[in-house]
Amino acid sequence: MEKYLSAMLERGMKKSGALQVTFPSGDVKVFGDGSDPVAKIRLTDTAAVRAAWFDPNLQFAELYMDGRLIVEEGSLYDFMALAKANGAKNFASAGAVAREVGRMIHRKLRRHVLPETAKGNVAHHYDLDESLFRLFLDTDLQYSCAYYENGDETLEEAQRKKKRHIAAKMLLKPGQRILDIGCGWGGMGIYLAQATGADVTGVTLSEEQHRVANQRAADLGIAHRCRFLLQDYRKVEGQFDRVVSVGMFEHVGPHHFDEYFQTIHKLLTDDGAALIHSIGRAKQNLSDPPFIEKYIFPNGHIPPLSETLPAVEKAKFMVKDIEILTKHYAYTLNEWRKRFHENREEVLKLYDERFFRMWDVYLIASEISFLYGKLTNFQIQLTKRHGEAPRNRNYIQEEEARLAKLEPPL
Repeated sequence: MEKYLSAMLERGMKKSGALQVTFPSGDVKVFGDGSDPVAKIRLTDTAAVRAAWFDPNLQFAELYMDGRLIVEEGSLYDFMALAKANGAKNFASAGAVAREVGRMIHRKLRRHVLPETAKGNVAHHYDLDESLFRLFLDTDLQYSCAYYENGDETLEEAQRKKKRHIAAKMLLKPGQRILDIGCGWGGMGIYLAQATGADVTGVTLSEEQHRVANQRAADLGIAHRCRFLLQDYRKVEGQFDRVVSVGMFEHVGPHHFDEYFQTIHKLLTDDGAALIHSIGRAKQNLSDPPFIEKYIFPNGHIPPLSETLPAVEKAKFMVKDIEILTKHYAYTLNEWRKRFHENREEVLKLYDERFFRMWDVYLIASEISFLYGKLTNFQIQLTKRHGEAPRNRNYIQEEEARLAKLEPPL
């Protein structure tokens, strides 16, 4: 099997850099043009070689998690970035192609995210111990792309700027009713309630997030106008002046895009506005990364705008503003990864070495996908009528300046 894997790596390493592989037989081979960057790995057994050849998109990660792929020089980041920079899809074999075709078919058959399965998908990730997330997120537990306006912000500053940037686009007025779909640990909703005096309702399917968010609102003395429900957004009743959804759309699934936007349309007042913040990709993808699907976000799907906007139009929304945030999430993930490694011993008190390696692969794969791949973030502002948003975008900066004066010190 070593010769088959060697042929695959030879095809893959065509652009730049050098990958040295030590095989179980003792053979050492170098792939690439020999230039920097350089990474050196070792595969410990013949079964690992077979697995890497048959399913590289998943098995390189699993072999690392199991200690059967050892990074001997450079770091895991160097190895993964090298593969991505050379075009990860070029690392393909006949077995890998067959495996991916099977995944595409399987994925298409089970894309329907029903309410009864949605909760389980959310629990898989977001019901992990709250303490884990506190080890690498900012103090407000913002688990989405921060906004590095100038590039020199701390994570805490950039996350506050993200909330401020979103709030500025929401055209907020005192006393409005706001719905936060996918409220996380409550940070966005609490910010809106404190900064604007709005009445906020957040919904989540994570029991852990529901508990933490309500406790935070109670501790701040705003629970009477900022509450969080353990509820599917499709079952929310009533109408709201504003709807915000940050980092939730990625979990909806393409078969439910129409339902998502039609539900938001139903929940908005006629003069209402919605702001959707989501990870997006530059073009359609027939399948999603198998590692992320299996270990991190079951049934997640990163939508391109070409899949998103038809559902927006079908729901009879007016698109008033679209902003693309390019490398902001890469900077965010880089900071998360630094903090995760700084707190390695604390992570290992909660989970084991395999979990630490799994999470490390997740953070690195995500970061390099925003740096070198086709991932980005978009924010879409929606209204039901033409006149509900200003003629130009100057109001965003003006509103950000006003909100900044109302915020407590970090």
